[in-house]
Amino acid sequence: MLQNGLNQQILKGIIWAVTISYPFLVWFSLDYFQPRSVALALAGLFLLRLLSRSSTSSVSKVEYLLVFAGGLFLLVAAMINQINWLLAYPVFVSLLFFSVFSFSLFYPPSVVERLARLEDPDLPPKGVAYTRKVTLVWSVFFLANAAMSLFTIWYEDRWLWSLYNGCISYVLMGLLMAAEMSVRRKIKASY
Repeated sequence: MLQNGLNQQILKGIIWAVTISYPFLVWFSLDYFQPRSVALALAGLFLLRLLSRSSTSSVSKVEYLLVFAGGLFLLVAAMINQINWLLAYPVFVSLLFFSVFSFSLFYPPSVVERLARLEDPDLPPKGVAYTRKVTLVWSVFFLANAAMSLFTIWYEDRWLWSLYNGCISYVLMGLLMAAEMSVRRKIKASY
């Protein structure tokens, strides 16, 4: 049992490391492999990630949909076998997250409200209003991130593409999270 748990943790660590380092892996691997091979390997990673996740906990319909959409995108990229389709993956992911977050604004509860209710099931109206604003901010962030990722493809510099999609976008996301946590503390203190 302990060995199985350890293997599961190692597998999760490998999957997350590959997922986070995706831009750098693409940058290096495209010099040695066809885009089709890289896309199929990444699609296999998606499947492995989903299978490892579903064996340890329940997987939401949204998560299945996101993994399915990402895997489908990679399969199309493999069939087309063009580098730009692989490079467009971060654009696609950002647009997927933009869609999920913005859709939840029109069909509440918002994504952030759902997450907040995990911690505070009796979220007051002021908290609900705040979570809607945060969901809107994340929607704008994901749309801007998609635009910037698209620009790095258009600029045709794989080093710049890797730098932005593998580092800068994560730093920006972390800064947004940190800022939101700071504001959240002040908002929570007021109710």
